Amino acid sequence: MDHSNMPGMKTPPPQPRPASPSTTTPSSSMPGMNHGNMPGMDHGSMPGMQHDMGQSKSTAPQSEMQRTSPVLPYPRNPDGSIPIPGKGMAMSDDAVIYMALLDRLEYAKSKDDHGWIWDGQFWVGKDYNRLWIKTEGERTSGQSNGRLEALWSKPVAAFWDLQAGVRHDFGAEKSRQWAAFGVQGISPYWFNVEAAAYVGPSGRTAVRGKAEYTIRLSQVLLLTPEIEANAYGKADKERGIGSGLSDVELSLRLRYEIRREIAPYIGINWGRKIGQTADLARQAGESPIERQVVAGVRLWF
Repeated sequence: MDHSNMPGMKTPPPQPRPASPSTTTPSSSMPGMNHGNMPGMDHGSMPGMQHDMGQSKSTAPQSEMQRTSPVLPYPRNPDGSIPIPGKGMAMSDDAVIYMALLDRLEYAKSKDDHGWIWDGQFWVGKDYNRLWIKTEGERTSGQSNGRLEALWSKPVAAFWDLQAGVRHDFGAEKSRQWAAFGVQGISPYWFNVEAAAYVGPSGRTAVRGKAEYTIRLSQVLLLTPEIEANAYGKADKERGIGSGLSDVELSLRLRYEIRREIAPYIGINWGRKIGQTADLARQAGESPIERQVVAGVRLWF
């Protein structure tokens, strides 16, 4: 049978060979399809679509990156951070900070006397260099007796600072000046520790140690035992001090924290003068042992 000879039958023209899978047939070669005549269809205006040599290529990821990524005049760091030209990375650990602590401000009553006792410190500076001010003393019978220290402080280990500066003793009719060297920090089991050595004119030397531990009985109730001791290399009769171990003081305070910064307390102090210092106290008509009931407040900011 020859279909071409049958009336009304025409052999269709040969169809073009389909394109291989690796190429895309141009839209203009598809029979019956004229994209230019289709309303609203403009492939040239579609974002991310680009026709080139009959092949379509998507550029959406690049366009999205251009819209969302800032244009920097310098490359990012390997970790993705943005460098600051001439300054390096911006850090917040070099600020000047300070703290004032009035650890003890108390009224003390003993069998024979009464008065006020204070113990406080203030520091200001940065993480690695600070000015540290310490003061401790008492005022009884209208007379003050105490010490004031100005120290440079620098950390030398975790929780430990090395300190050096000057100390001034006042009261007792005669003042004294010392060069001071010491350490301060937190020992294992959370004991707050201070230890210092002092050197003064005329061959005077002294050492001082102090330790305290805070026991938290509840969220707002804390019990703090404390011990302090002093020793001197030479006797200083004008200040009632003998050579060797001079005195030891124990205290126990129970405080209630209204806020962390404000804590009233009650407690007891027990002090004992030792050796030549005790002998000088007896000669002056004083008892070498002193017991006090105290009430005060602890403040810091």
